[in-house]
Amino acid sequence: MTRHTFAPLLTLGIIGLLLGSAPVLALKGDASAPIEVEADRLDLDERAGTAVYTGDVDIRQGSMRLTGARVEIQRNDQGQLARASATGERAYIEQKPAPDEPLVKGWGRTIVYHVAERRIEMIDRAELHKGDNTFVGGYLEYFLDRRVVQARAEAEGVEERQRVRMTLDPEQQGAQ
Repeated sequence: MTRHTFAPLLTLGIIGLLLGSAPVLALKGDASAPIEVEADRLDLDERAGTAVYTGDVDIRQGSMRLTGARVEIQRNDQGQLARASATGERAYIEQKPAPDEPLVKGWGRTIVYHVAERRIEMIDRAELHKGDNTFVGGYLEYFLDRRVVQARAEAEGVEERQRVRMTLDPEQQGAQ
């Protein structure tokens, strides 16, 4: 496995990707932690503002992690991260929102993070774990700032209907 470092694009990308601007949504040390990327290949197009990592991609920064067979990071015209997508049989994203909270973990065949909206989409065999609460379906959306989950049985472009299932811990409901 080859280790690639592309600091300018990746620094903007990963810090915006999972941390965002609200300090309650991630550990304070995550933003200053080293960014580590492992992949078999990197295809970078600075003019288009894209970096595409392929081959068992693993991106980490502090408590944050994004994995997939392929991860694409797209910048906008101002050079800021606009979107990050991970695809694979089980793409994965995780983040520890605060020292006293458990990791938030998400899976799907596709995971898309929309930076401006601070929204994560998990598509096809989607699954989200927030503490002891679990959400499963064909399509899940998680809004970071509002901590809102929306689930659907069907996802665009996915033929198989995947019914929504939830397991909620009644003791945590008052804290959510």
